[in-house]
Amino acid sequence: MKKSSTIFLQVVVVLIGIIALTVIIRFPMTEGRAANLDLFSIYSDPFIIYGYLASIPFFVALYQAFKLLGYIGQNKVFSLSSVKALRTIKYCAIILSVSILMAGLYIRIYHAGGDESDDPAGFYAVCIVTTFISIVIATAAAVFEKLLQSAVDIKSENDLTV
Repeated sequence: MKKSSTIFLQVVVVLIGIIALTVIIRFPMTEGRAANLDLFSIYSDPFIIYGYLASIPFFVALYQAFKLLGYIGQNKVFSLSSVKALRTIKYCAIILSVSILMAGLYIRIYHAGGDESDDPAGFYAVCIVTTFISIVIATAAAVFEKLLQSAVDIKSENDLTV
């Protein structure tokens, strides 16, 4: 893979991180129930705090993807560092999907009989789609991790015989 394409992908990962960070900082100020609150009240909302805590695995996975692309650019794909980065991405995707499911269940259990004007169907749809995406990413990372681990094992075995 050319170095320019890995640098391009690293720039894309950084842009995704910047956009996600901007959204999670800006969105609570424009959200429906918090639109008329002061800054302290907005950011002390337990659900918003949970959203920030649940976003930590997302940013850790982005950082690991950035590192993995760096290993690819340095031709260090078949190393234990690459395997570790993929393993971390897999665990972050699993944690993120569980966090999203827990948020959806919380809304379903504790706010299902609430206000009639509140329709959580859109929230459930977002939960389902993002959970599915996280599971797909975790599965792909697990498959790539196994393949890369076996390649690293073969490479280290060949290094010992030569």
